[in-house]
Amino acid sequence: MRRRRPLRPGTLAKNLGALLLAAVFVFPVYWMFSSALKPSGEILSKDPVFLFTPTLDNFTKATGVELFWTYVTNSLAVTVGAVLLALLVALAASFALARMRFKGRKGLVLAVMMAQMAPWEVMVIAMYMIARDAETLNSLPLLTAVYFVMVLPFTIWTLRGFIAAVPVTLEEAAQIDGCTRGQAFRKVIFPLLAPGLMSTSLFGFITAWNEFAMVLILNKEKTAQTLPLWLTQFQTAFGNDWGATMAASTLFALPVLVIFIFLQRKAVGGMTAGAVKG
Repeated sequence: MRRRRPLRPGTLAKNLGALLLAAVFVFPVYWMFSSALKPSGEILSKDPVFLFTPTLDNFTKATGVELFWTYVTNSLAVTVGAVLLALLVALAASFALARMRFKGRKGLVLAVMMAQMAPWEVMVIAMYMIARDAETLNSLPLLTAVYFVMVLPFTIWTLRGFIAAVPVTLEEAAQIDGCTRGQAFRKVIFPLLAPGLMSTSLFGFITAWNEFAMVLILNKEKTAQTLPLWLTQFQTAFGNDWGATMAASTLFALPVLVIFIFLQRKAVGGMTAGAVKG
């Protein structure tokens, strides 16, 4: 049996520093979850309360808001729709940018990068005026289209890198065996893009799920609003209902957390290792 080597002082210091840094980032999340389970009196206590009797009253208040399930349905519909549309368009665009050589290719890559860097908030007024003139305000298809446009540049840019990382020899070998270029992409390249598809889907989901400004401006009717606006409803004449706010924030974060855990298990790197014989 191999003997364990004692940790060197430098390694131990690095490990302790990493644990401290992790605690700094994790503590706000812990405090949100714990506050969601605390009675209101203990949340507003001057002294921090770490030991308490959990209660679900805050979650009852949060989910008891009028049209709660409408907000949930709207958020899922526009988010999933935008992500799926972005993946469909980005697969074709990123393949063209990574594999094909055509006039204006570099300019298109630069345009995609600039679109990713541009702050979307500066376009809210223009989007509102276009939607108003087209009479599409307060509609979920409009919100889905806006989120699709927001997510698309990053999806194209990221998938382009993943496709470029797949050896061209795999595609050429499939074509020699009788596959067309489309069949080679579908049967060889596409299965190897799982890590890229998972990571871009996660980013797109988080971006659309958390978006607040667009829905606030474009969808004034409550029946066409999403969960980020639901988080703003826990205010009373005496101030914020922090218990309900923390419970709502917890519920709002759970889908992203679950999807992240699921996609993390599916996204396996290095799938092309050993695929080409030397």
